[in-house]
Amino acid sequence: MTPTRSSGRSLSIFRRLIALNIFALILGGFFGTILRYGLSFWIPTAGAFPLPILLINWAGCLFLGWLFTVAAIRNIRPSVRIGVGTGFTGAFTTFSTFTVQTVDAIHTGHLAIALAYLLASLIGGLLMAWAGVNLGQRMRISKAGENA
Repeated sequence: MTPTRSSGRSLSIFRRLIALNIFALILGGFFGTILRYGLSFWIPTAGAFPLPILLINWAGCLFLGWLFTVAAIRNIRPSVRIGVGTGFTGAFTTFSTFTVQTVDAIHTGHLAIALAYLLASLIGGLLMAWAGVNLGQRMRISKAGENA
């Protein structure tokens, strides 16, 4: 059985969408990485406490909560969600740096700093994501009021 002309066209469109999503992911990842790298030097450190990565991760949690809420409301294209959400925000925030910095603080005898960083990252990240979702939902409510 040979493929029909329409199935070949569908496969071509599918391949283009995959290529677009991959390009969006790469582009977003590039810019997210560059921004994180720059901010990690620009944000002042607080002694042994890894403040730059904490603030970057909090900002990413806030932004991602907002983005996914708004994306669902405004029906944002998948390639944009992938590029900005997974690519940009995934590269901007960094779970691996958070965990390595926590382990490093433990190994260097800064147990109180490690615990404070761990708790601030987890609790703060959850609160920031919650705040982002709420901001996105408020945009939906205000948008609905404009359309009424």
